Amino acid sequence: MGATGLSTTFTDLFDVKHPIALAPMGGSAGGALTAAVSRGGGLGLLGSGTGDQDWLARELPVLADQGAGKPWGIGLWSWAIDDGVVARVLEHHPTAVMLSFGDPGPFVERIRRAGTALILQVTDLEEARRAVDLGADVIVAQGTEAGGHGARQGRSTLPFVPVVVDLAAPVPVLAAGGIADGRGVAAALALGAAGALLGTRFQATAEALVAPATAQAIVDGGGEGTERNRVLDIARGSRWPAQYTARTLGHPFLDAWRGREDELSATLPAQQAYQDAVARGTIPPLPQWAGEGIDLINDLPSAADLVATLATQAEAALGRAGRR
Repeated sequence: MGATGLSTTFTDLFDVKHPIALAPMGGSAGGALTAAVSRGGGLGLLGSGTGDQDWLARELPVLADQGAGKPWGIGLWSWAIDDGVVARVLEHHPTAVMLSFGDPGPFVERIRRAGTALILQVTDLEEARRAVDLGADVIVAQGTEAGGHGARQGRSTLPFVPVVVDLAAPVPVLAAGGIADGRGVAAALALGAAGALLGTRFQATAEALVAPATAQAIVDGGGEGTERNRVLDIARGSRWPAQYTARTLGHPFLDAWRGREDELSATLPAQQAYQDAVARGTIPPLPQWAGEGIDLINDLPSAADLVATLATQAEAALGRAGRR
């Protein structure tokens, strides 16, 4: 296969070269990273999360300057936004809006009226059925191996993705969760997905908005050192809904409060101690989100180059499978 050998319904829909998308990681998938993924032939998705206006005002000009006119999108958390946020985001004319975590229903019609593609991320079959009913243009099936937030009681990527593919057909599905190299992209395609959405692998790139120590921790870490938890959301006073836990690297507060989430919620001095430790610099300002695929991450490349590398690896893996 040649360089464009991985064309799918996803690549056709967005007129991109490779069936690879950037997970819109809140805060860290900024303008430079989004632009680099899109320039590299994937679909970059800006990690806006809550739609914070100051953050968007800083990152959107970077994306416009570096994106070379390629397709791009914005990711938002359904639980954390209102109709006004969606309206403001649509003023920037993204190719796609991706909604995750919570009920996307109140925002779907406005996105449709704007002529913007609607991507809905799902973490269980109930959410998948809802996404189909709402008329999603693309569905992202996220397995529990994913870094950052996801289902507290979800399914692993390998068994979850083909079930969603069958349920959603003919809507294209992207696989997410634990995919960190081209073999994972190939596996997603073999499962019937139209592509893969990667987060942690793109966290460890030159353009990601993460502290150097966090990027290096991902390079140095292993999948067994990640853990899905609510402890760090509670400790930092985050409003994340309880049904979505977050996979992170190890952390002193996680060790101290594992299994004691209710107690931590009611212990304001402990939460203040977390903030004090952040202020002193003894713990990172944010949890270090990371998925189970981090054993496969051993460098910090440019994200644009990484997209091409992933595609080449995926083609090679599929070629090997075809020769067996």
